[in-house]
Amino acid sequence: MLSFSPRVNVGCGPAEQRLLLTGLHSVADIFCQSCKTTLGWKYEQAFESSQKYKEGKFIIEMSHMVKENGWD
Repeated sequence: MLSFSPRVNVGCGPAEQRLLLTGLHSVADIFCQSCKTTLGWKYEQAFESSQKYKEGKFIIEMSHMVKENGWD
């Protein structure tokens, strides 16, 4: 996974609560504006104080970053 703050050509879906490995978070799926492929999620709200630093950050799953033509 890749964590980043700035974003370009990325859309954001509605927030929903999910229980992740690090606890309960409010997250929204993020997707490519061009092809609409889900790329990862954005942390909207963390419910545990130790996880507040994640709010507003994005996670992109590297498995979604593989080119269709087979290039690495």
